[in-house]
Amino acid sequence: MSFRIALMGIYHESNTFVPQATTTADFRNGKYLTGEAIRKEYQTAHNEVGGMLEVMDREGMQVIPILFASATPGGALSANTYNGLLKNMMDELEKVLPVDACLVIPHGAGVSEEFPDMDGHWLSLLRKRVGDSVPIFGTLDLHANVSPLMVSSTNALVAYKENPHVDMRQRGVEAANLLVDHLKGKTNPVQVLVQVPLAISIEQQLTANEPCKSLYAYANELSRDPEILSLSIQHGFPYADVEEMGTSVIVVANGNRAKALEIAKKLETYILDRKESFVGVKNDIQSSLDLIDNSEKPVLLLDMGDNVGGGGPANNCCILEAFEESKKYKYFVCIYDPEAVRMAGNHQPGEWFELIIVGTGKDGIRTYRLKVKLLRVTNGEFQESNPRHGGQINFNMGKTAVVATEQGSEIMLTTLRVMPFSLQQLISQGVQPSDFDAIVAKGVNAPIAAYAPVCPTIIQVNTPGVTQADMTLFKYEHRRKPLFPFEK
Repeated sequence: MSFRIALMGIYHESNTFVPQATTTADFRNGKYLTGEAIRKEYQTAHNEVGGMLEVMDREGMQVIPILFASATPGGALSANTYNGLLKNMMDELEKVLPVDACLVIPHGAGVSEEFPDMDGHWLSLLRKRVGDSVPIFGTLDLHANVSPLMVSSTNALVAYKENPHVDMRQRGVEAANLLVDHLKGKTNPVQVLVQVPLAISIEQQLTANEPCKSLYAYANELSRDPEILSLSIQHGFPYADVEEMGTSVIVVANGNRAKALEIAKKLETYILDRKESFVGVKNDIQSSLDLIDNSEKPVLLLDMGDNVGGGGPANNCCILEAFEESKKYKYFVCIYDPEAVRMAGNHQPGEWFELIIVGTGKDGIRTYRLKVKLLRVTNGEFQESNPRHGGQINFNMGKTAVVATEQGSEIMLTTLRVMPFSLQQLISQGVQPSDFDAIVAKGVNAPIAAYAPVCPTIIQVNTPGVTQADMTLFKYEHRRKPLFPFEK
């Protein structure tokens, strides 16, 4: 028989320390897709949706795309935004019921103004609507803050295993294969969640390096148990003041809940026995710049305090200011400043003018004035065909201007906030990475997949901001306790 599978997701990484709410307009500027538009966008993408479609098509199962909405990480969703997305999704689902199963794509760190556990909320409503007999399988971001409600509302959730997230399509394939085996009567998945009393520091979450490299090697050993169907480690998203914030483990076993719990507890013990290794060393701006002279160039400077992929405003100018004070290096930096783009658009290529950038500094909003030459103005659109963090193909920065300073550095100014997950963001705009001593990317680990091929030296810079690396500097009211490194 041909099974009917509904596919849907509301996908957002929400930073509760960002005061501005995420709105419907942010989703419209990201991805707000229904029906076959979902298949058109993601069929060939390096994204879990593409992986799910691949398996369903292979198996001859009928996929019914319902809704997929994602926005650049930012503040919690406004109540109207989330309620509108939810109503749209449930209304579209209602049109196609009954279905035999659901494939879901929550992020796992979504927050709305009304529902701190936003993903748990919409997954539980889905479970209530389709009933307990309809299997719900899906994926999670590696940075998910997983709640018991997310797990109790689904049959199996599979998290990305790589950071940068270049394995998203593979995880979609994994989740879909788990569903297929279940529908064919081959397996009886039961999943267990263990919330580890620890939160891995953001700069330590690079899975190719220690301490995560050995952690995943051990997890792979545990997953070889024949009764284990899937094992996921969620590092957590520290920029959300919610009860479930922190690292967690999900184990899916074939009918054996006790075995799933046993494996999850072994992994928890491994992490806690090595907890000090999950707190990294933080390099300040000046010490990072001091490393440039003796480093192979171009050097990639990761602006951790303005991590756009974690909700950063994309306009932190602390590193830019340090470069301008030193006058030693040719640098590239991308800044979100729609008004600066408008100002640049009043000039002709080759024309010098005084650029005014309004951005965030160490002590709040600052105004920076620079003499620059306009190089070009574009529509800011570009594409990425390689596996990169996020798995997206189509990007839009809005109207974009590229200017050069008197020392030959270049600044890209954008109208929309865009995460630095693709080298095409530079190349498509006529920016050549090899021209610079240093390239600033506003992220922590995610940009590495794109920039490592051209940047032989990578330095994580502990800048101030709403995504600063030291989570203990934030004021939390709702997190679980005890939680390392807050409580030793």
